Amino acid sequence: MNNTFEFFNVRSVNFKNELFAGLTVAMTMIPESLSFAILAGLPPLTGLYAAFLMGLVTAVLGGRPGMVSGGAGATIVVLMALAASHGIDYLFAAVVLAGLLQFLVGLFKWGKFVRLIPQPVMYGFLNGLAIIIFMAQVVQFKVSSGTGTAWMSGPTLYIMGGLTLLTMLIVIGFPRLTKAIPASLIAILVVFGLVSLLGIETKKVVDIASVSGSLPHFHLPNVPWNWETLQLIFPYSLVMAAVGLVESLLTLNMVDEITASKGDANRESMAQGIANAVNGFFGGMGGCAMVAQTLVNLNAGARTRLSAFIGAITILVIILVGAPFIEQIPMAALVGVMMMVAIGTFQWVSFRIINKFPKSDIFVGILVAGITVLLHNLALAVLVGVVVSALVFAWDNAKRIRARKYLDQDGIKHYEIYGPLFFGSTANFLDKFDISEDPDRVILDFKESRVVDMSAVDALNKITERYAAQQKKIELWHLSEDCRSLLKNAEGIAIVNIMEDPTYQVMPGK
Repeated sequence: MNNTFEFFNVRSVNFKNELFAGLTVAMTMIPESLSFAILAGLPPLTGLYAAFLMGLVTAVLGGRPGMVSGGAGATIVVLMALAASHGIDYLFAAVVLAGLLQFLVGLFKWGKFVRLIPQPVMYGFLNGLAIIIFMAQVVQFKVSSGTGTAWMSGPTLYIMGGLTLLTMLIVIGFPRLTKAIPASLIAILVVFGLVSLLGIETKKVVDIASVSGSLPHFHLPNVPWNWETLQLIFPYSLVMAAVGLVESLLTLNMVDEITASKGDANRESMAQGIANAVNGFFGGMGGCAMVAQTLVNLNAGARTRLSAFIGAITILVIILVGAPFIEQIPMAALVGVMMMVAIGTFQWVSFRIINKFPKSDIFVGILVAGITVLLHNLALAVLVGVVVSALVFAWDNAKRIRARKYLDQDGIKHYEIYGPLFFGSTANFLDKFDISEDPDRVILDFKESRVVDMSAVDALNKITERYAAQQKKIELWHLSEDCRSLLKNAEGIAIVNIMEDPTYQVMPGK
């Protein structure tokens, strides 16, 4: 890993950048964590505890310096039904189990499989997430009314909109003056100062919920620890673990690209698991990596674990003593910062190069973005995208199996096979042969091909049996070592007999 990203390499740490980035991350994370907790019908402090605990544990133990984790809506939405039907203690138990599952993924080194996610899926994921982040800010333009909530109107709307626009302009323009201080933090402070000095009436953090509380304390979830409870919470925990890991490891990939360095997916998986288990025992709602706050962190110049650590400690200090100040921050300032994050998250490059993409890739990107926006289920969106991409890849490769046929001077028929032989191409492969018209000796040359899976072995077995039925002999040439190993492993399943160099034969058993 690049040394500039190491937490303990003191010489390479820009303490000013890390400090300001951590403070900015904390400011943007508080209203989001509160909103997620309230949305799920949980006490507001469960969201703040999650932001503190997730941020602290992953900052110290995680595999991706510069990445920020906290109480995320993507994971808590999964558990809302469980909390509503069985109570908050069952939610905490499910969070603990989800953490254990995530830890096992990292322990068995399965985190690396996230790197198999195709680029169109990444584009769709980030574009959909950007739309979700933006729309979540638009909801802040609602206020409580006698019948629930209603959209702002009149002076209230104009003030909120004007302050939001001012925040966005500061975020855009301030870096042209200096990048020594994060523009997002300056924008929050300027709008806060303006509202305070002029006595402007506008929506503030306190209008969402109070952020004052005490230290989180250990609490064993009050549930029966038996098989019935496990059966109840396991499906919820499994989905939460999957959603959290997908979002976290995709965020890790995003940071890898931005910073031109490589994080440790398995270490991050274990850290996410430990953080969620700690959440369940200390009253947090659990979470995962947060794309928006990670981008805020990186844009502020953070490059080590220190900024995420400072952000987590800042949230704890605010819970304990800083609530009266933080509660007076105008929501317009935070909304403006997050809207700029959403704009920065959206992959505008995907529009510029869309005419260069295959149509299947365009479809996958739009499909993933659509599922992300409509269902708010990031894991499902990515899973569908990967499955569709894999099917398209299999279909395209299935059409590439070809056979060049000729008779040599000894009257032997040669089939030179091109393209991979796997489950998708076996039907086309079997259609290439003219068994009744072929001579008594036939050679299949795999110099430009590869036997990939058991479906391919089965296809070879079938073609061997068809030639044998007419007392004809078939030989396999130029099989790679892994292909020969696959055929040997298939003995007893398919009737194969592999001869040694220079010719490898497949012959029917007697």
